[in-house]
Amino acid sequence: MSEKKEKEFVLETNHLGIDFGGLTAVDEFNIGIGKTEIMGLIGPNGAGKTTIFNLLTKVYEPTRGNIILDGKDTHGMNPAAVNQAGIARTFQNIRLFDKLSVEDNVKIGLHNHINYGLFTGVFRLPKYWSEEKKAHEKALELLDIFGMADQADVRADSLPYGAQRRLEIVRALATGPKILLLDEPAAGMNPSETEELMKNIKKIRDDFGIAVMLIEHDMKLVMGICENIAVLNFGKVIAKGSPSEIQSNPQVIEAYLGTKKENA
Repeated sequence: MSEKKEKEFVLETNHLGIDFGGLTAVDEFNIGIGKTEIMGLIGPNGAGKTTIFNLLTKVYEPTRGNIILDGKDTHGMNPAAVNQAGIARTFQNIRLFDKLSVEDNVKIGLHNHINYGLFTGVFRLPKYWSEEKKAHEKALELLDIFGMADQADVRADSLPYGAQRRLEIVRALATGPKILLLDEPAAGMNPSETEELMKNIKKIRDDFGIAVMLIEHDMKLVMGICENIAVLNFGKVIAKGSPSEIQSNPQVIEAYLGTKKENA
């Protein structure tokens, strides 16, 4: 049964938790994400959502539990190894290389696929130029998917906010992930940018055939694209289900809105 489950899920967590000193930040976090599923992770501020992304990407080492990525336990992996194994992410606050061009930002994401050593790079041997040509073509291909190929030579910090968000996603996709973690991708976006983002997330899932897990406070976006949603409160999952099930769950309503006062 467990082998079958591992084949069904690209990412699975079992009894995942972390303590900081005497404080339990996340406890008994159990999820399974299908290979092409879009899952939402929602909850009030301070619920532990970004901490979970940090656990999945091994920025934090779990205190207990395990993380299974495409059938393999990530125990002992560092963030670079986890990225190479297939988890890519974006951040709440955009983290681009501001002074570099749009294309160069994407090329940094392609580091997992560039196949030449230091000696070849320093002396600009033929293999260096061959690999650089491949990286250039792949970067433009990825940028074109999001309508950004014509901005390849533009400096990243000169892009408007929505375009910077898209670039960060493109850079994450350049690593060749099996699952993409998006941390509040719609933060700071206007309604039209958010609408475009929804289409892009679906496009990522469909065109790349990967899973997407997102943290988001924009409930229209979450309910509009997520097939399943996990709700976190004080580091614990209080509900899991489809958008319609989550919207009508009393525990979720209480976590977001507080307990209703009884009539006098």
